[in-house]
Amino acid sequence: MSSPPSSAASWIPEAMGAAVQQPSGGGDRRRGRRRRRGAPMSEINVTPFVDVMLVLLIIFMVAAPLMTVGVPVELPKTAAGALPGDEEEPLTVTMTAGGGVEIQTTPVAREELVSKLRAIAAERSSDRVFLRADGRIAYADVMQVMGALNAGGFSNVGLVTDTGGPALDGRQAEGTGQ
Repeated sequence: MSSPPSSAASWIPEAMGAAVQQPSGGGDRRRGRRRRRGAPMSEINVTPFVDVMLVLLIIFMVAAPLMTVGVPVELPKTAAGALPGDEEEPLTVTMTAGGGVEIQTTPVAREELVSKLRAIAAERSSDRVFLRADGRIAYADVMQVMGALNAGGFSNVGLVTDTGGPALDGRQAEGTGQ
C-alpha cells in the first residue's frame, strides 16, 4: 500500500482503510484570508431587517381589524341567519335614528338618493344591496327607502339585523340563552 503524499497536512487513518486529511497547524483557524482590523465588511447582516419586518407585520395584523369604520346603528333582532357572501363588496345603505340616509359611509340627501343609486348601479355587476335601518325608524320610512333602492336599479335588497331576536314560533332563537 502506498502512503499518501507528503504535504503541509497530516493524514489520519479512519475506519475501513480510508484516510482523512486535516490541515496542519491550529486546525480551528478559518481558511482563506483573514479580515484586517478596520477593513469594510462585505457581508450584509439581515437579522435586524427581519426583526423590523416581523414587528411591522404584527403591528399591521393587529391594526387592520380596527380600521373598519361603520355608522352606529341599533339593529333590530331576528331569528334569521346570515346571507351568503359575494365576491364583490356589498353595497350598504344605512338609515340612522335621526332620519339620515348613508350609502356606505357617505351621507346622502333623500332627494338625491335615486340618482346616486342609479349611478352606482351602472358601475356594479351585482344588484344586491344591504339595507341597515335603526329599529326605532318608522316602517313607512324604511319602505320609502326600499322603493328608492328599487327605482335606483337594486332589486335584490337584504335587510340587515342582529341575531338573537324572537323566533315567533314559541321557541327561543339560537344564541339568546333565555
